[in-house]
Amino acid sequence: MPIANVIGEERSCAWKQTATLDAPEANQAAAADESFVYAINNTMVAKYGRASGELVAKSEGDAQHLNSGFLHEGKLYCAHSNYPFKPESSIIKVLDVASMQLSDFHRFGHSPHGSLTVAVFKDEAWWCVFAVYGKGDNARTVLVKFDPAWQEQAVWTFPPSVVSDLGSSSISGGIWLGDEFLATGHDKKVIYRLKLPETGSVLMHTATCLTPFPGQGIAMDPKTGGLVGIHRQKRQVIFAEHASANP
Repeated sequence: MPIANVIGEERSCAWKQTATLDAPEANQAAAADESFVYAINNTMVAKYGRASGELVAKSEGDAQHLNSGFLHEGKLYCAHSNYPFKPESSIIKVLDVASMQLSDFHRFGHSPHGSLTVAVFKDEAWWCVFAVYGKGDNARTVLVKFDPAWQEQAVWTFPPSVVSDLGSSSISGGIWLGDEFLATGHDKKVIYRLKLPETGSVLMHTATCLTPFPGQGIAMDPKTGGLVGIHRQKRQVIFAEHASANP
């Protein structure tokens, strides 16, 4: 499938690292608001002061396999699954960032699509990625749109040009930026830019962009307009912005 394979060739594509924050909990994803940074691992969320870089609090509440986080109306919504256990069961967890209490927001039960890795809200709908792992099998990874009553509205698969780049892993993170869905894999320093097709059920892959995040969950940074993610091996939260035209 032909794509516009734009790596570092246009200003709007590549992302550059602008800052880091050391956080032992930076194992799955990160999110940020104006004052705090949230580092996410499998079982909890750690809250850090944005200015000080100091640990403020850790979440309380049951979690087994948290994935990406999305801040919406002052709360942090985290994709959660029972991966790697079968049958797959997924939940959106919600963190009250004031009390740091983690609880269930919506339970999908045994989803037929896979393990939930992304849950974001846009245009009065929830957009969720359900990942399937294993080379070949990961082609069944999907983006699903739900209405506010959690009725499934549409399902899209990821194009072969993205799936073939994932190896045996799957989509770990994703956000909407305008009309584009920016998706990350498990361990490559790239972001896949995707759009909804006018017809059909396969997402359109418009570009693959360099990024300082080696995969995992990403989120918008409301303070800079950039992105926030993690470097799992370094246990760091990473902040990134669009690369400038100058080297």
